[in-house]
Amino acid sequence: MTAKLYTPDAVLGLDEFEQQALAIAEVLRERQVAPGTRVLLKAGNSVGYLAALFALMHLGASIVLVDQQDRPAETREICARAGVALCLVDDDAPLAAESARTYLYELLLAAADQRPATAALDFSTWCALPDGLVMWSSGSTGKPKGIVKTGGSFLTNLERNAAHMGHRADDVLLPMLPFSHQYGLSMVLIAWLARCSLVIAPYRRLDHTLLMAGRCGATVLDATPATYRSMLNIIGRRPAAAAELRTVRMFCSGAAPLSPGLVDDYVAAFGLPLLDSYGSTELGNIAFATGDNAVDCGQVMDGIGLRIVDDEGTVQPAGEIGEIEVDTPDMMTGLLLPDGTFRPAERGWYRTGDFGRLDAAGNLSVVGRKLAVHRNGYTLYPEIIEHKLAAGGVLAKVLALPDERRGCELVCFVEDEGQQDRAVWRERINELLPVYERPNRVEVLDRFPLNRNGKPDKRQLENLLAGAAA
Repeated sequence: MTAKLYTPDAVLGLDEFEQQALAIAEVLRERQVAPGTRVLLKAGNSVGYLAALFALMHLGASIVLVDQQDRPAETREICARAGVALCLVDDDAPLAAESARTYLYELLLAAADQRPATAALDFSTWCALPDGLVMWSSGSTGKPKGIVKTGGSFLTNLERNAAHMGHRADDVLLPMLPFSHQYGLSMVLIAWLARCSLVIAPYRRLDHTLLMAGRCGATVLDATPATYRSMLNIIGRRPAAAAELRTVRMFCSGAAPLSPGLVDDYVAAFGLPLLDSYGSTELGNIAFATGDNAVDCGQVMDGIGLRIVDDEGTVQPAGEIGEIEVDTPDMMTGLLLPDGTFRPAERGWYRTGDFGRLDAAGNLSVVGRKLAVHRNGYTLYPEIIEHKLAAGGVLAKVLALPDERRGCELVCFVEDEGQQDRAVWRERINELLPVYERPNRVEVLDRFPLNRNGKPDKRQLENLLAGAAA
């Protein structure tokens, strides 16, 4: 099968797409984009976005990826901080005065008259550039950080990823994710490395995305747990929509914790589990469940080390919870500094700040962030409490609020579309937790608010509490 790019209004062969990217590279070269030039790319998922991205990689530019939904003020700050010379965008939001702006449609129009100087894309210069790629952490535990990577380490990590998951040339990948973040970008570039087909779907319109999945014969879906939950809701209301996923062989999940109940729902609906994964913008992709080993986040990829340690750094035996440490050659070059340079990262074992455990077979289970709070003389970890509740079928987020007398107050938000009374949920929670971990308050929401990466947004939950207290 010849690999293709499918969009809502066009189908391109991979060779045709490559020529488009090369033509855009010629336009950008004429506009003084050279090896090492810092260029910001901020646009929605589209063929034009991907063609511009690949053109920048071909030119060896330092590519700064920004989420299309970032507010103009945030984008201006990034432009100034990263020393961006050119911004490639698809809207007219104001940018930093010192940064030139080019619209993607202008590139596409100018490229139509270009004859590429080379016959194939070449990423060798980009791969060697220390700051070939600048991405941003999710900001779920603080202000987003600028993560600096080499193109070479990013692509090598994806080669491990593709080999581990068994992506192949006859696959049709459908990522329901923004291409500006680690997870979505990974799937785009894996499609290129595997020379397989890619669907660029309107993933925020899941009904349309399901139709495209069926028409294009999607074989591998990648999405956040929240998206999979919404997709199941659509199918619950319209059972015939399940037929659109008849060609899928892998449902892959990432970017946020995956509840056991949702996995069971997909096994019941499709005979296939949701395959969980673990990774980060700083370290790249680390561990994946696979079709023949659908246990938690599966095993770590070849060439990467992972261990579980206690607070003193002692390696823990199988089954014990501790902090996840990772040793990977694919980790970031460093963190972006205010002057646009970067501080080199230390190599070796990296403390992730995540809690997890390994089973006897080496499968990783991620429990949550290592964020300790103290209440009534006990040291508590909200995300471990969430993990215990999830194992008992309660989808919850736990927030710790300062309290002078007790040390903190725990507020438990429960996601429940049926909006059962909080007393019902409190009774279930009390059955699952020891007395010292039980929340002071229980609040019920029909759906957790999400950040741009599809993770439950604790800042928005804090705002809900602040609004209720006002």
